[in-house]
Amino acid sequence: MEVGFRSWSCALRLPFLLCASLLLAGAFVACGEDDSGPGSLTVYSGRSEELVAPIIEQFADAMGIQVDVRYAGTAALAATLLEEGGNSPADVFFAQDPGGLGAVEDLLEPLPQSVLDLAPEWARSPEGLWVGTSGRARTLVYNTENVTEADLPDDIGGLTDPKWKGRIGWAPTNGSFQAMVTAMRSRWGEDATRDWLEGIQANEPIVYPKNTPQVAAAAAGEIDVGMVNHYYLHRFLAEEGDSFKARNYHPRGGGPGALVMVAGVGILSTAGNKDNANRFIEFLLSLAAQQYFASQTFEYPLVEGVVTQRGLTPIEEINNPLITPREMADLEGTQALLRDVGITP
Repeated sequence: MEVGFRSWSCALRLPFLLCASLLLAGAFVACGEDDSGPGSLTVYSGRSEELVAPIIEQFADAMGIQVDVRYAGTAALAATLLEEGGNSPADVFFAQDPGGLGAVEDLLEPLPQSVLDLAPEWARSPEGLWVGTSGRARTLVYNTENVTEADLPDDIGGLTDPKWKGRIGWAPTNGSFQAMVTAMRSRWGEDATRDWLEGIQANEPIVYPKNTPQVAAAAAGEIDVGMVNHYYLHRFLAEEGDSFKARNYHPRGGGPGALVMVAGVGILSTAGNKDNANRFIEFLLSLAAQQYFASQTFEYPLVEGVVTQRGLTPIEEINNPLITPREMADLEGTQALLRDVGITP
């Protein structure tokens, strides 16, 4: 399996992963092998390769399992799974957000209660069909020389004010952005969401392909505010230090722009390697793997006893609207709306 490391994180990741490998080998070797051998596992990952390939490799090494990973966007993989149906080779769907998992719930099988209980109740499917692996907060990243938190609106609805014209960045093809819009449609309604999208369009936002360049653009003063996930800023801070001229703002008024989403994982009912699939999920919620998410991808861990990054806003201080997974399921409707408004092709 090929693993891509970003230069900013190599030095940090390698010592951690070595330790994690030793811990995990001891924790999982007892259940990782039987008379028929360790077997294999096929993962469809809507999480990007640079974020999760190292930790998937640690699972494969610790367990002696051949893990094949197909990487693509969460929405694209959900569509693929729906098309493949019972013929899918996937054992596990590792999704970036609850919307992707909700879209394929009919293809997932209930997880054991012992697995579900590893994560808090808010971070798992009410029907027990998937479980969260880490938390990811939507936030606004802003340039600290041009903007203060006091200048920013209580919620992202305020970004349609004409005073923000030419000052906004966004990535409308990004899966997390589309998940946020899906939550917006659920809470605000279709008409209000359309009005917001058109209002942002009228403010002539700069379009980016993903979150990382928005954060870089905010620090450079190319934009004053961007719509991203929280952890992208912390990558830059880890490399460049506190002099980096951008910071996160979690909208004080809450709403979809303050949404805390979970990345999550479920097992396909047609999976041919269900034992290894369950072991994979247990591994993702182990203390060592959760520390990886906290230390190396700067996400929020879902189990107790994990040390989070300095400067990370405590999750309990975010005015999270607590939008249910079911409210996040209609990704197709969101994509249709974005096309209809002329934001995406």
